[in-house]
Amino acid sequence: MSEPEILTERLLLNRLLLSDTEALFEYRSDAEVSRYQDWATHSLDETARSIDSHRSVAFDTPGTWFQLAMRLRESGLLVGDLGVHFPAEEPQQVEVGFTVAASHQRRGFASEAVTGLLDHLFGTLRKHRVFASVDPRNAASIALLERLGMRREAHFRESLWFKGEWVDDVVFAILESEWAPS
Repeated sequence: MSEPEILTERLLLNRLLLSDTEALFEYRSDAEVSRYQDWATHSLDETARSIDSHRSVAFDTPGTWFQLAMRLRESGLLVGDLGVHFPAEEPQQVEVGFTVAASHQRRGFASEAVTGLLDHLFGTLRKHRVFASVDPRNAASIALLERLGMRREAHFRESLWFKGEWVDDVVFAILESEWAPS
């Protein structure tokens, strides 16, 4: 399957490129942006190696994560990214995550991007279920998932050792049959 280039009203979602290294490093290094994320970005070189290591990963490959760039359609400016995980044990399900640069938050970009991604996953790839794992303290992400029609399926108490403390994990999901395409 070829990799997607998903167009929304204001965004283009496509593969991260080595030319995105500086912008990706900059917003992922922001403590507030990475507060609820489980990745750590330590250097420009590490960021470039991460992007480069995913060049050979095909979209929709079971057992892999695929990073999609979230770009402004008009300028190509990187404003965030989407993580898309295709579990090996159940490839008809997909896990998603999203990150938006602080300077581009509160403009609806995450909602627009995730909506476009869900349209692609359910409409084009005919996936059965999409889910997201979120820290219950991340009110903005929870509100976005609920606006998109995802339901809270589980709340695991202190189930993850995360950044030096035990934290809760909340799982949201939506089925293909429940998704109302945009």
